Amino acid sequence: MKAATCEQIRELDRRASKDYSIPSILLMENAGRAAAHHILDRLPSDNRSPVVILCGKGNNGGDGFVVARHLFNRGLEIRPLLVGSRDDIPPTSDSGINLSILDSLGLSPHPIQSIDELENFRPDFLDASLLVDALLGTGLSRPVRGLYAQCIDMLNASGRPITALDTPSGLNADTGEVLGTAIRADSTVTFALPKIGFFLLEGPAHTGELDVAEISIPLPLIQDFIQ
Repeated sequence: MKAATCEQIRELDRRASKDYSIPSILLMENAGRAAAHHILDRLPSDNRSPVVILCGKGNNGGDGFVVARHLFNRGLEIRPLLVGSRDDIPPTSDSGINLSILDSLGLSPHPIQSIDELENFRPDFLDASLLVDALLGTGLSRPVRGLYAQCIDMLNASGRPITALDTPSGLNADTGEVLGTAIRADSTVTFALPKIGFFLLEGPAHTGELDVAEISIPLPLIQDFIQ
């Protein structure tokens, strides 16, 4: 399967909405549902430990909100966490709408806004059956610093399995370069097409097992890209 740059993926998303009237929130729903199935396939049937989902403030976090809902609906214990303030998520955005759905289910993600607050969740990371990285996703171009860097380092140090959504946070999805620090995922569920950076430089060591999920990008768009 041909790999894509972040800009090419953005163009596929844009054309899916513009040319085929596919709303972006449907793409997010399909991405989160596919990731939830990936996670369910990797958990033992008698799993009793929680799945901890670390969500950022952008669309990658929105994917994490969808994952949380689908895992909850399958009867799993989940602990969704939001790294940052929910005030930074526009209520009418795709992420904001999915956050509101979690609120309605009584699953509001606990906000983490300081390193001290992050430290309080270290026992949750160590107790998890699986950690989900929905922090930064694709498009990152600057080194990760501050709270996000601390969060990535704590996840990596936990010793628990990590599944990354779309791209391991901190990995440049175009070049395979680690931008300061990056998630070392056991598996990555990427959406529509693999990203070039997964196969370059440090990409393979951080991506782990790769699962490419179909999210309803129309086949003619994919075929145009592949040709």
